[in-house]
Amino acid sequence: MTKPKPVRVLAVTSGKGGVGKTNVSVNMATAFAQMGKKVMVMDADLGLGNVDVMLGLHPRYNLSHVISGERNLEEVVLDAPGGIKVIPATSGQQYMAELSQAEHAGLIRAFSELNSEVDVFIVDTAAGISDGVVSFAKAAQEVVVVVCDEPASITDAYALIKLLNLDHGIHRFRVLANMAQTHNEGRLLFSKLVKVTDHFLDEVVLDFMGSIPYDKYLLKAVKMQRPVVDAFPNAMSSRAFKEIAQRADKWPMPTAADGYLEFFVERLVQRSTGDDLFSQLL
Repeated sequence: MTKPKPVRVLAVTSGKGGVGKTNVSVNMATAFAQMGKKVMVMDADLGLGNVDVMLGLHPRYNLSHVISGERNLEEVVLDAPGGIKVIPATSGQQYMAELSQAEHAGLIRAFSELNSEVDVFIVDTAAGISDGVVSFAKAAQEVVVVVCDEPASITDAYALIKLLNLDHGIHRFRVLANMAQTHNEGRLLFSKLVKVTDHFLDEVVLDFMGSIPYDKYLLKAVKMQRPVVDAFPNAMSSRAFKEIAQRADKWPMPTAADGYLEFFVERLVQRSTGDDLFSQLL
Protein backbone atom coordinates (compact mmCIF):
# COMPACT_ATOMS: atom_id res chain seq x y z
CA MET A 1 0.00 0.00 0.00
CA THR A 2 1.37 3.43 -0.94
CA LYS A 3 2.10 5.59 2.06
CA PRO A 4 0.11 8.85 1.89
CA LYS A 5 2.24 11.92 1.39
CA PRO A 6 2.38 14.55 4.12
CA VAL A 7 -0.06 17.42 3.97
CA ARG A 8 0.93 20.97 4.85
CA VAL A 9 -1.52 22.11 7.56
CA LEU A 10 -1.77 25.83 8.35
CA ALA A 11 -3.98 27.38 11.02
CA VAL A 12 -4.77 31.02 10.20
CA THR A 13 -5.81 32.88 13.32
CA SER A 14 -5.84 36.30 14.99
CA GLY A 15 -6.25 37.79 18.42
CA LYS A 16 -9.23 39.93 17.40
CA GLY A 17 -11.82 39.94 14.69
CA GLY A 18 -11.91 42.37 11.81
CA VAL A 19 -8.29 41.97 10.70
CA GLY A 20 -9.13 40.16 7.46
CA LYS A 21 -8.23 36.67 8.60
CA THR A 22 -10.71 34.85 6.36
CA ASN A 23 -9.62 36.95 3.39
CA VAL A 24 -6.04 35.90 4.10
CA SER A 25 -7.07 32.25 4.30
CA VAL A 26 -8.92 32.14 0.98
CA ASN A 27 -6.34 34.18 -0.91
CA MET A 28 -3.40 32.17 0.40
CA ALA A 29 -5.32 29.06 -0.61
CA THR A 30 -5.93 30.45 -4.10
CA ALA A 31 -2.27 31.43 -4.46
CA PHE A 32 -1.23 27.88 -3.51
CA ALA A 33 -3.71 26.50 -6.06
CA GLN A 34 -2.21 28.67 -8.78
CA MET A 35 1.13 27.03 -7.96
CA GLY A 36 -0.40 23.68 -8.86
CA LYS A 37 -1.21 22.57 -5.31
CA LYS A 38 -4.39 20.77 -4.33
CA VAL A 39 -5.79 22.99 -1.61
CA MET A 40 -8.63 22.60 0.87
CA VAL A 41 -9.91 25.28 3.26
CA MET A 42 -11.80 24.29 6.38
CA ASP A 43 -14.02 26.95 7.93
CA ALA A 44 -13.20 26.31 11.57
CA ASP A 45 -15.37 29.06 12.97
CA LEU A 46 -17.85 26.27 13.54
CA GLY A 47 -20.72 28.39 14.83
CA LEU A 48 -20.16 31.59 12.81
CA GLY A 49 -18.65 30.43 9.55
CA ASN A 50 -18.26 32.87 6.66
CA VAL A 51 -15.79 31.34 4.17
CA ASP A 52 -18.78 30.41 2.00
CA VAL A 53 -20.01 34.02 2.04
CA MET A 54 -16.53 35.30 1.16
CA LEU A 55 -16.50 33.06 -1.91
CA GLY A 56 -20.11 33.47 -3.02
CA LEU A 57 -20.96 29.85 -2.23
CA HIS A 58 -24.39 28.62 -1.22
CA PRO A 59 -23.81 25.31 0.54
CA ARG A 60 -26.77 23.07 0.98
CA TYR A 61 -24.87 21.06 3.55
CA ASN A 62 -22.10 21.88 6.03
CA LEU A 63 -20.19 20.34 8.90
CA SER A 64 -23.30 20.22 11.07
CA HIS A 65 -24.78 17.67 8.66
CA VAL A 66 -21.61 15.58 8.90
CA ILE A 67 -21.79 15.66 12.70
CA SER A 68 -25.44 14.59 12.63
CA GLY A 69 -24.66 11.76 10.20
CA GLU A 70 -26.98 13.14 7.50
CA ARG A 71 -24.12 13.54 5.01
CA ASN A 72 -20.57 12.32 4.64
CA LEU A 73 -17.69 14.74 4.28
CA GLU A 74 -17.31 14.23 0.54
CA GLU A 75 -20.90 15.44 0.09
CA VAL A 76 -20.14 18.62 2.05
CA VAL A 77 -16.91 19.65 0.29
CA LEU A 78 -17.48 22.39 -2.30
CA ASP A 79 -15.53 23.53 -5.34
CA ALA A 80 -14.81 27.25 -4.94
CA PRO A 81 -13.50 30.08 -7.14
CA GLY A 82 -9.77 29.99 -7.64
CA GLY A 83 -9.55 26.21 -7.90
CA ILE A 84 -9.77 25.43 -4.18
CA LYS A 85 -12.07 23.17 -2.18
CA VAL A 86 -13.98 24.35 0.89
CA ILE A 87 -15.43 22.60 3.91
CA PRO A 88 -18.16 25.03 5.03
CA ALA A 89 -19.20 25.58 8.61
CA THR A 90 -22.62 26.59 9.82
CA SER A 91 -23.60 30.03 11.04
CA GLY A 92 -25.73 30.97 14.02
CA GLN A 93 -25.66 27.55 15.70
CA GLN A 94 -23.83 27.71 19.01
CA TYR A 95 -23.91 23.96 19.61
CA MET A 96 -21.40 23.49 16.77
CA ALA A 97 -18.79 25.29 18.86
CA GLU A 98 -19.52 22.97 21.79
CA LEU A 99 -19.40 19.50 20.26
CA SER A 100 -19.78 16.44 22.45
CA GLN A 101 -17.23 13.62 22.59
CA ALA A 102 -19.39 11.42 20.36
CA GLU A 103 -19.74 14.23 17.80
CA HIS A 104 -15.99 14.78 17.82
CA ALA A 105 -15.54 11.07 17.14
CA GLY A 106 -17.90 11.34 14.19
CA LEU A 107 -15.84 14.21 12.81
CA ILE A 108 -12.70 12.08 13.04
CA ARG A 109 -14.42 9.31 11.11
CA ALA A 110 -15.47 11.77 8.45
CA PHE A 111 -11.94 13.04 7.88
CA SER A 112 -10.39 9.58 7.88
CA GLU A 113 -12.76 8.65 5.04
CA LEU A 114 -12.02 11.76 2.97
CA ASN A 115 -10.87 10.64 -0.47
CA SER A 116 -9.81 14.01 -1.88
CA GLU A 117 -6.10 14.37 -2.50
CA VAL A 118 -4.78 17.39 -0.60
CA ASP A 119 -1.37 19.10 -0.61
CA VAL A 120 -2.25 22.10 1.55
CA PHE A 121 -4.95 22.17 4.23
CA ILE A 122 -5.76 25.66 5.54
CA VAL A 123 -7.82 26.05 8.69
CA ASP A 124 -9.58 29.40 9.04
CA THR A 125 -10.10 29.58 12.79
CA ALA A 126 -12.40 31.80 14.79
CA ALA A 127 -10.90 34.97 16.25
CA GLY A 128 -9.94 35.14 19.92
CA ILE A 129 -8.68 32.58 22.41
CA SER A 130 -11.56 30.12 22.65
CA ASP A 131 -10.96 26.40 23.23
CA GLY A 132 -11.70 25.75 19.57
CA VAL A 133 -9.03 28.18 18.38
CA VAL A 134 -6.50 26.63 20.74
CA SER A 135 -7.33 23.12 19.55
CA PHE A 136 -6.89 24.00 15.88
CA ALA A 137 -3.63 25.83 16.54
CA LYS A 138 -2.25 22.85 18.47
CA ALA A 139 -3.23 20.46 15.72
CA ALA A 140 -1.68 22.40 12.83
CA GLN A 141 2.00 22.38 11.86
CA GLU A 142 2.12 26.15 11.37
CA VAL A 143 0.23 28.90 13.17
CA VAL A 144 -0.24 32.06 11.09
CA VAL A 145 -1.18 35.08 13.22
CA VAL A 146 -2.78 37.92 11.23
CA VAL A 147 -2.37 41.46 12.60
CA CYS A 148 -3.30 44.93 11.37
CA ASP A 149 -2.46 48.48 12.38
CA GLU A 150 -4.75 48.70 15.39
CA PRO A 151 -3.56 48.68 19.02
CA ALA A 152 -6.14 46.03 19.92
CA SER A 153 -4.88 43.80 17.10
CA ILE A 154 -1.34 43.76 18.53
CA THR A 155 -2.39 43.35 22.17
CA ASP A 156 -4.85 40.57 21.35
CA ALA A 157 -2.33 38.82 19.08
CA TYR A 158 0.15 38.89 21.97
CA ALA A 159 -2.48 37.46 24.33
CA LEU A 160 -3.14 34.61 21.88
CA ILE A 161 0.58 33.87 21.42
CA LYS A 162 1.14 33.98 25.18
CA LEU A 163 -1.69 31.51 25.82
CA LEU A 164 -0.56 29.10 23.10
CA ASN A 165 3.03 29.26 24.29
CA LEU A 166 2.73 29.10 28.07
CA ASP A 167 -0.28 26.80 28.33
CA HIS A 168 0.10 24.65 25.21
CA GLY A 169 3.80 24.58 24.34
CA ILE A 170 3.68 26.22 20.90
CA HIS A 171 6.93 28.08 20.28
CA ARG A 172 6.96 29.24 16.65
CA PHE A 173 4.46 31.60 15.06
CA ARG A 174 4.30 33.10 11.59
CA VAL A 175 3.11 36.71 11.60
CA LEU A 176 1.36 38.33 8.63
CA ALA A 177 0.60 42.06 8.55
CA ASN A 178 -2.66 42.73 6.73
CA MET A 179 -4.04 45.96 5.25
CA ALA A 180 -0.66 47.69 5.58
CA GLN A 181 -0.17 51.04 3.87
CA THR A 182 3.45 50.16 3.12
CA HIS A 183 5.79 47.20 3.57
CA ASN A 184 7.63 49.23 6.22
CA GLU A 185 4.38 49.64 8.14
CA GLY A 186 3.98 45.87 8.16
CA ARG A 187 7.54 45.46 9.40
CA LEU A 188 6.86 48.00 12.15
CA LEU A 189 3.80 46.05 13.32
CA PHE A 190 5.89 42.90 13.43
CA SER A 191 8.63 44.71 15.37
CA LYS A 192 6.10 45.89 17.96
CA LEU A 193 4.94 42.33 18.51
CA VAL A 194 8.50 40.99 18.67
CA LYS A 195 9.45 43.62 21.25
CA VAL A 196 6.70 42.48 23.59
CA THR A 197 7.20 38.74 23.09
CA ASP A 198 10.97 39.01 23.49
CA HIS A 199 10.50 40.83 26.78
CA PHE A 200 7.91 38.54 28.34
CA LEU A 201 8.11 35.18 26.54
CA ASP A 202 11.51 33.51 26.57
CA GLU A 203 10.79 30.61 24.23
CA VAL A 204 8.72 32.24 21.48
CA VAL A 205 10.06 32.62 17.95
CA LEU A 206 8.20 34.94 15.57
CA ASP A 207 8.80 34.82 11.81
CA PHE A 208 7.63 37.66 9.59
CA MET A 209 5.69 36.27 6.61
CA GLY A 210 5.26 39.63 4.92
CA SER A 211 2.64 42.34 4.40
CA ILE A 212 -0.57 42.49 2.43
CA PRO A 213 -1.06 46.08 1.21
CA TYR A 214 -4.27 48.01 1.58
CA ASP A 215 -5.59 47.68 -1.95
CA LYS A 216 -8.78 48.96 -3.63
CA TYR A 217 -8.81 45.84 -5.79
CA LEU A 218 -8.97 43.65 -2.71
CA LEU A 219 -12.07 45.55 -1.61
CA LYS A 220 -13.56 45.14 -5.09
CA ALA A 221 -12.89 41.40 -4.96
CA VAL A 222 -14.60 41.12 -1.56
CA LYS A 223 -17.72 42.76 -3.01
CA MET A 224 -17.52 40.36 -5.97
CA GLN A 225 -17.20 37.44 -3.49
CA ARG A 226 -14.03 36.22 -5.18
CA PRO A 227 -10.40 35.94 -4.04
CA VAL A 228 -8.45 38.99 -5.23
CA VAL A 229 -5.71 36.61 -6.42
CA ASP A 230 -8.26 35.15 -8.84
CA ALA A 231 -10.26 38.27 -9.74
CA PHE A 232 -7.37 40.74 -10.08
CA PRO A 233 -4.16 38.71 -10.42
CA ASN A 234 -1.96 41.74 -11.07
CA ALA A 235 -3.15 43.80 -8.11
CA MET A 236 -0.58 44.69 -5.43
CA SER A 237 -2.39 42.56 -2.86
CA SER A 238 -2.52 39.61 -5.27
CA ARG A 239 1.22 39.79 -5.88
CA ALA A 240 1.81 39.93 -2.13
CA PHE A 241 -0.33 36.84 -1.50
CA LYS A 242 1.53 34.96 -4.25
CA GLU A 243 4.93 35.87 -2.78
CA ILE A 244 3.81 34.77 0.67
CA ALA A 245 2.51 31.44 -0.64
CA GLN A 246 5.78 30.84 -2.49
CA ARG A 247 7.74 31.46 0.70
CA ALA A 248 5.41 29.25 2.74
CA ASP A 249 5.85 26.47 0.20
CA LYS A 250 9.53 26.36 1.18
CA TRP A 251 8.81 25.79 4.87
CA PRO A 252 9.86 22.33 6.07
CA MET A 253 7.31 19.62 5.43
CA PRO A 254 6.38 17.04 8.07
CA THR A 255 8.11 13.70 7.79
CA ALA A 256 5.64 11.69 9.86
CA ALA A 257 1.89 11.33 10.29
CA ASP A 258 1.37 14.82 11.64
CA GLY A 259 0.73 15.88 8.07
CA TYR A 260 -2.19 13.49 7.54
CA LEU A 261 -5.70 14.82 7.82
CA GLU A 262 -6.71 11.91 10.04
CA PHE A 263 -4.00 12.76 12.54
CA PHE A 264 -4.84 16.44 12.29
CA VAL A 265 -8.39 15.81 13.41
CA GLU A 266 -7.25 13.30 16.02
CA ARG A 267 -5.06 16.00 17.57
CA LEU A 268 -7.87 18.51 17.19
CA VAL A 269 -10.37 16.69 19.35
CA GLN A 270 -8.19 15.09 22.00
CA ARG A 271 -9.18 16.18 25.47
CA SER A 272 -6.74 17.68 27.96
CA THR A 273 -7.04 14.42 29.92
CA GLY A 274 -5.08 12.75 27.14
CA ASP A 275 -7.95 10.65 25.82
CA ASP A 276 -7.25 9.49 22.29
CA LEU A 277 -10.68 9.35 20.69
CA PHE A 278 -9.25 8.19 17.40
CA SER A 279 -7.94 4.97 18.96
CA GLN A 280 -11.45 4.21 20.20
CA LEU A 281 -12.61 4.04 16.60
CA LEU A 282 -9.99 1.52 15.46
